[in-house]
Amino acid sequence: LRTHSSNMPKNSRHRNYSVVSAAPRRPYEKARLDQELKICGEYGLRCKREIWRTQLVLSKIRAAARELLTLDPKDPKRLFEGAALLRRMTRYGLLTEDEQRLDFALTLTTQKLLERRLQTKVFKEGLAKSVHHARVLIRQRHIRVGKKTVDTANFSVRTDSQKHIDYAYTSPYGQGRPGRVAR
Repeated sequence: LRTHSSNMPKNSRHRNYSVVSAAPRRPYEKARLDQELKICGEYGLRCKREIWRTQLVLSKIRAAARELLTLDPKDPKRLFEGAALLRRMTRYGLLTEDEQRLDFALTLTTQKLLERRLQTKVFKEGLAKSVHHARVLIRQRHIRVGKKTVDTANFSVRTDSQKHIDYAYTSPYGQGRPGRVAR
């Protein structure tokens, strides 16, 4: 006698991931290509898809803000979701305490989001000699935020955890055991 469940398709490994970047509509626009290349160099990005990923995040934030701005100012959805959006932006340091209006969410730029990346923060804090060096340090697990070792250069740093960026406990740069050459 066979049970019914054995005929069911196995679904344990399926994940429905969403799209994380959107390529530009006009692939060969000179002004945009030059600007992207400049941003790639300035923030030490690996490829232009990293810019497009940030732009997609930004467009989703702006779309949410635009949709909430169309609602009546006393609408419960606008009050609840608008406050949540602004709180999230403030927590990630994208908006200051005196910019607590939805209009300011529309003025955000790609550069403002890229400034909040761990890679940029590690370089600005002086833990790395360059943005490229910062990326290598993060990838090789030399950097921690708080007590957690972070190995993603694109990690968005919150304002409260910004002062806790340091070398990892296990890193030879920090207080870990010496590296291969020193040993």
